[in-house]
Amino acid sequence: MTTRQEDPRDDGQLLAAVADHDAHALGVLYDRHAAWLLLRLRRRCTDQTLIDEVLQDTFLSVWRDARRFRGGAVGAWIWTIASRRLVDGLRASHSRHRLLDRLLRRSNPVEASAEDQVLVGLAHSDLAPALNRLSPELRAVIQATVLDGLSTAEAAELLGIPRNTVKTRAMRARVQLRRSLT
Repeated sequence: MTTRQEDPRDDGQLLAAVADHDAHALGVLYDRHAAWLLLRLRRRCTDQTLIDEVLQDTFLSVWRDARRFRGGAVGAWIWTIASRRLVDGLRASHSRHRLLDRLLRRSNPVEASAEDQVLVGLAHSDLAPALNRLSPELRAVIQATVLDGLSTAEAAELLGIPRNTVKTRAMRARVQLRRSLT
């Protein structure tokens, strides 16, 4: 039998096997993607417990939702899942911190990292309505490159468009967002 490190299948083949409930294939995907995913999550969040939960939830979602994958880079798809789980976790954590602060009547709440604060505050700021006014094509590029942290190449593969189109749409989206926010 092939060990997890020696599995010759590419990510797409592995994901198809996961869709057929192949636990070994999920293990191979985990081995290939967990390390870089963990590093990216750590760059965005300081709460190791939350990062561990997000990593576990991400691969649980891969297991449950492998049939929903519609093509592109498997790594980009996994990152999209993880980044959304992180935002959800940060929002929940932020709500718990506010409740705890009120209960304890603390005057100095725990300081979150700047990136944590931006992610949590995104839905409650002027930026959320401005993002919603963008066309779906421009919003998808901003979601992929800014909010999900994908590179231009990763976003292009995920969205199924050329790299230069990603760059052009990102530029157009920034111009429209600037206008909306000034």
